[in-house]
Amino acid sequence: MSPLLILRVHADHRLGLGHVARALAIQAAWQAQGGSACLAVSGDARARRVGGGRHPFLDQPLPCEAVDLGESLDAPLPAALKARAGLVLVDQWDTTAAFLDALRPLKVAVMEDDTDAHEAADLLFQPYLEGVTWPDHPVKVVDGRKVRPFETRHGACRVLRGSPFIVVDRAALDLRPKRMPLQPLAIHKLLVTFGGSDGPNLAQRAFDLLARLVAEDRWRGSCTLLAPNGLQGTPFQGCSVVPSLQGLTRRLPEFDALWCAAGVTLAEALCLGLPAAVWGQNERQHGILGDLALANGCFNLGLGTEVDPLIAAEALAGWLGPEGQDSRQEQVRDGMALVDGLGASRVAQELWRLAEA
Repeated sequence: MSPLLILRVHADHRLGLGHVARALAIQAAWQAQGGSACLAVSGDARARRVGGGRHPFLDQPLPCEAVDLGESLDAPLPAALKARAGLVLVDQWDTTAAFLDALRPLKVAVMEDDTDAHEAADLLFQPYLEGVTWPDHPVKVVDGRKVRPFETRHGACRVLRGSPFIVVDRAALDLRPKRMPLQPLAIHKLLVTFGGSDGPNLAQRAFDLLARLVAEDRWRGSCTLLAPNGLQGTPFQGCSVVPSLQGLTRRLPEFDALWCAAGVTLAEALCLGLPAAVWGQNERQHGILGDLALANGCFNLGLGTEVDPLIAAEALAGWLGPEGQDSRQEQVRDGMALVDGLGASRVAQELWRLAEA
């Protein structure tokens, strides 16, 4: 019998639905290997929808079993569900060693952790928080098994680091161009989105900044701005303001560039060769985006909640215009090298190996 994988996620105003989207991508890769999965979700009203078996972005049922755990981030798994499962992947940003210990006797994997909590788990995927680029060689043989530089151990926990484990939706892989796309001289169509919740309200800040550039005749393109919380002010010429875009992954190739925060949409843009300017929503995201920018995967505009609007406008104007073409082309090349679209499959393979250990 194939092992049942529990995908333990949380969705609220702070986190949005990015962790749910990543879990669904891993579920699809796990199912392709012959496994079955259950999405165990806690959080706000959006979590109620997912826990009730409805897809978070589409008007259709989820492709797997789902369980609603209520509002608490630390809600335990039902005993009957644990009895049927073989392992659990925890992907909810914040966790504790006590929470992970309570998941035993299941085998436990964690997606991203910048504390010591993951040392209570068996496996940690760390695609961003220890740097996104790690070499494949030299290979060491440890206990009869080949170990590459992106693999290490923290206590008893095996840790897999770097961009090969960045997860994107299967649609991003299907839409990935066969050749590196060429950047236009200047950006004509810009997509601006900071997630389905945009807790820090970065959409308003971005709108004000773009309106300034247009008023000063420093940018003449059009933009689609996703503002789930609405906006104050009249949209300038060429600006469309919408609360969301259904099927966002498949819509990304319609645009020349993206302005966003850290998350699944950024990873999908890199996979598709869409250059991205980025704003961190908090210090943790700011660190992630800094590492991605150091790898030349994106254009880092800083911490969006604290940025000086004059400095940000100057930087963005250069990046959007003709003088930014070479920089954007290099980001396309290096971003596509970082995110090849196979991260979900690699995660599923490592989870399968853990289940069989």
